[in-house]
Order: sequence, then C-alpha cells, then structure tokens
Amino acid sequence: MPPARKRTRTYDPAKIRVAVLAQFGNVRQGVRALTEEQLARPARLGDWSVRELAAHLTMAVETVSRNLDRPEPGAKELALLDWPFATAARAGDIAEGTRELARDNPDLDALYARVEQRITERLATAPDDRLLAAGTGAMTLADYLVTRTVELVVHTDDLNRAAGADIPLDRQALAACTRLLADALAVKAPGASTEVRIPPYAVVQCVEGPRHTRGTPPNVVETDPLTWIRLATGRTDWKTALDDAKVSASGERADLGGLLPLMG
Repeated sequence: MPPARKRTRTYDPAKIRVAVLAQFGNVRQGVRALTEEQLARPARLGDWSVRELAAHLTMAVETVSRNLDRPEPGAKELALLDWPFATAARAGDIAEGTRELARDNPDLDALYARVEQRITERLATAPDDRLLAAGTGAMTLADYLVTRTVELVVHTDDLNRAAGADIPLDRQALAACTRLLADALAVKAPGASTEVRIPPYAVVQCVEGPRHTRGTPPNVVETDPLTWIRLATGRTDWKTALDDAKVSASGERADLGGLLPLMG
C-alpha cells in the first residue's frame, strides 16, 4: 500500500460529471469517423486493434452504469488516491473482456449510443456519495467519476496516436486526469525536495530530502499534461521524454525515472 498522503485534492462533482460525458461524446464522434483501415491498425497496447481499443473506451463509462445497477456496498474500501495503484491487478480480465466486447459489437456507433444513453440516465438521479462496487474496491460515485477522466483521456490519446485521429480532449477531463496522476506521484514518493510542474493544471512536491521554503526550488521537473500522462501510464519512458525535450529536469533529485510509471 502506498504511503499516507498529506492531503486529498477536491474536485467539483458537477464539473467532473460534465467532463466525463463531454469526453465520451468527443470519442463517440471521433470513432464514428474512423475508417475500416484505421480500425484494423494495431493499437500498440498488447495485441489489441484500434477497433478493440475503441470498444474498450465504452467500458470505462459502462462500468459506472453497471455499478449503479448493482446493490450498494456496505462500506467504502478505496480512496481516490489509492485507485491508480489498484488497477494493475485487473489488466488480464479487462483485456479478455475487451476482445469479447469488440467481437460482439461490430457496430461501434450503436454500442456508443447505448452506453451514452445509459450513463446519462443513471447520472441524472445518482447522488455523489453513492457507493459503487468497483472492481478495484468500493468507491463513492464522485471519486469513481474522477477515475473515469483518467481512463477516457489516456485512451483517447492512445486512439489518436494509433489511428492517426484528432479527437479533442475536454479541458476539464484533461485537468482532472493530470491532477490525479500528479497527486499519485506525491503519494508514491512523499517529500518536498522536488517540485513537479505540469502547467497549467498541477504543481506537486515530492521525493524525500531537504524541504524547499523560499525562492526557486533546487530540484524542478516540468512537462506538459500529455507527456506527463504518458509517463505516468507507461506510454513513454523518462529517458525518451528527456531526449525528446518533452521534460526539463534540474537538480540532483529531479530524476523521476525510477518512480515511473505509476500505473501499469
């Protein structure tokens, strides 16, 4: 279990709901425009095709509706900042479920339409504190929806890169995704010797060592949101990001290579 965190960032539940629905709508429009040739391309995620990746994106949202249909668990089991570290154990089951979903739903737009309708209807009446029996552990609906911004943003980026698409990222969804993964780094490497800047969305302090109090911190890492998300989820590695000038790092404690990725 990761070390205890200093604090938990708060998110506006209403804005997160809007962001999840907006990003899912962006993906639906983008997938609708993909050709059969694009859908057949490798997704660069294991042996998935782009079609399977597109199907998987619906699972990120359908789990909300499915869990709202289930009985409410008796107690909360997972805090929001525990979630990034609890996802790797379910990778095998998710991969097999994705392949089955893609096989059973050749009409992707019809699949997206059903999923969109279900979540829109269920979110209209579900309270933020409603507990969901998520596979990673029981969480509040408000917290679980923040995790959906990570799933949607990460896989939208995967889809864009694999298919050569240009599906837009909702600003609020991108911000929430960036912040949650930045806070996860601070949980994994508690401390205040290094400042990680991901403008315009997040700044966190992490890594054990002398605490910085005034002026420019001696150890600074700075990158853009998409590069940070790719680093945190293993889509790119630290050395490559440095070599490509996607990350700037100064100071003896500014090497985050041994801490990344945060999610498998």
